[in-house]
Amino acid sequence: MCGFAGFWGYSGFLAVNAQETATRMGNAILHRGPDNAGIWCDDAVQIALVHRRLSILDLSPAGHQPMVSHAGRYVISFNGEIYNHMALRQELECRLISQHGWNGHSDTETLLAGFDAWGIEKTLNHAVGMFALAVWDRKTRELTLARDRLGEKPLYYGWQGQGSQKAFLFGSELSSLRCHPSFRAAINRDALALFMRHSCVGGVNSIYSGIHKLAPGHLLTLSTASSEPVLKEWWSAAKVAERGVTQPFQGSAEEAVSSLEILLRNAIGQQMVADVPLGAFLSGGIDSSTVVALMQIEAARPVKTFSIGFYEADYNEAVHAKAVALHLGTDHTELYVTPEKALSAIPYLPTLYSEPFADSSQIPTFLVSQLAKKYVTVSLSGDAGDELFCGYTRYQMTSNWWSKLSRLPRHLRQLIGVIVTAIPPTVFNQMSAFLRMARAGEKLHKGAALLSNQSVTDLYRGMVSHWSDSKNVVLGSNEPSSLSTDSLPRLDRLSDVEYMMLLDMLSYLPDDILTKVDRAAMGVSLETRVPFLDHRVVEFAWSIPIQYKLRQGVTKWPLRQILYRHVPQALIDRPKMGFGVPIDKWLRGPLREWAESLLSETRLRNEGFFQPDLIRRKWNEHLSGRRNWQDDLWNTLMFQAWLEHNRRN
Repeated sequence: MCGFAGFWGYSGFLAVNAQETATRMGNAILHRGPDNAGIWCDDAVQIALVHRRLSILDLSPAGHQPMVSHAGRYVISFNGEIYNHMALRQELECRLISQHGWNGHSDTETLLAGFDAWGIEKTLNHAVGMFALAVWDRKTRELTLARDRLGEKPLYYGWQGQGSQKAFLFGSELSSLRCHPSFRAAINRDALALFMRHSCVGGVNSIYSGIHKLAPGHLLTLSTASSEPVLKEWWSAAKVAERGVTQPFQGSAEEAVSSLEILLRNAIGQQMVADVPLGAFLSGGIDSSTVVALMQIEAARPVKTFSIGFYEADYNEAVHAKAVALHLGTDHTELYVTPEKALSAIPYLPTLYSEPFADSSQIPTFLVSQLAKKYVTVSLSGDAGDELFCGYTRYQMTSNWWSKLSRLPRHLRQLIGVIVTAIPPTVFNQMSAFLRMARAGEKLHKGAALLSNQSVTDLYRGMVSHWSDSKNVVLGSNEPSSLSTDSLPRLDRLSDVEYMMLLDMLSYLPDDILTKVDRAAMGVSLETRVPFLDHRVVEFAWSIPIQYKLRQGVTKWPLRQILYRHVPQALIDRPKMGFGVPIDKWLRGPLREWAESLLSETRLRNEGFFQPDLIRRKWNEHLSGRRNWQDDLWNTLMFQAWLEHNRRN
């Protein structure tokens, strides 16, 4: 795990500035790689690669980057891990390496040998891992950027500057790109509207005009022949899902469970290889408990596990994590966080994320990363279990709602919506226990506004949105098309539930979940690994019939069966609890003064990004207790805090 950046200024950026500029770009991501730094430049074509290293495999200088291939053709700056790289070495040795041997045992050197032997795309298809990389081909004078299959590692790119200062910039974080003299920090208002809806800047957009994210499973090639980068999809999650559904696993449910456990154990075993201390996040839920249980089988000693606890009972999973840890015999460390400790993390959030990010579980994620870093350099997590095995209750809820609502005429649904919204949310909130729904009032009001939707897909997209009128609240914006809005083609063979799962895997997972974990962990120089995103596990998971994943109303049935083999069922079966914090209460209490300063009407009008009246109305309703607008307000506050930080720096 590392970070990298670079630029290609072949329109005339002065070569004399290359080393100095590259150094600044690398220093901006020191947290991603505090162990070592490297720069490679070619003045003849005015290209520079910079690398910051967090040493995980081959701690010796033989793992130093940027690295040149044995044949001298390719130069790479690489962030991530290739878990099967030793197996790839065995394939390569008889073809390429026997004539000169290996310099070390890093996966970077293995990748380069693969490029020399097979080319870049074929090597990536052979690789099992998470990565983002930049490769310069000295023979063809082509720059290639690549991102892993599911989007675990970030990669930004784009043209900036004009005339002789025009340069193509790329890197792991926007903070590096900001250090280049050609960079122009122009806020993309359309992307801001997307952020206000989904709490993150999704898809290939970035918060800055002219800068994009490389989509998961894609390659980008830029050559001297054309200034326009060529994009190519080298692995498709949508095609994997469609193939899995059309060619399902033919065995019994029990056989599917056994096959899945074998795949997971293999993936976890490969991801436990490191030359530094390694552990795991443990929430006590199904996903992280499954990962830790299988890790403990593979380990020769107790696995180091880490949990964060909160004194507010509604947000505390630490007691469950401790029970699982005791049963498995892990070396468990937990930290109970006071509200003051959690609140103290908030000023750091704008520095952690390259662009505005507002999933409030970023706070406990950062705190558990801080805790783990005291003991280990690598931590495995249970992320992606929900998206692959139908874990979110919203899948069933949306499907069930639509099966009933779709039978009613649209005008009748609209009338029901009017009736529901006429009742104050506080009335429904008082009935939350009876309705078996937390924040019942807000959810029912939100659902009522969606009753006129014409498809289950539209209903789901509305369910996972915050500011439904985001283009109205962001002045001068036109919300762009994205996977979370309307650009995913309908795959007829997928059921409604499977379609929602795929939509989340393509958007919510990389844009929110993986972004949250990567930036929070790398902010403290901690590498995270996600065994469920081994692409072989993903491909098999999609072949498991939906009736096995969601069995008699029980979510994640295959994972539960694996876990029950190692942990008593009584320790696991309980209502799902989100990894969150009580933002709603904090905004009315200890965060009120901070929030008021960021949301003042004068400030909002002077900055000119938001419609102040809409924001102030929600802020006042929240303070009064009439409504709980924590998600909408948190999105606004995280942009405001990010904007303030970046204007100071």
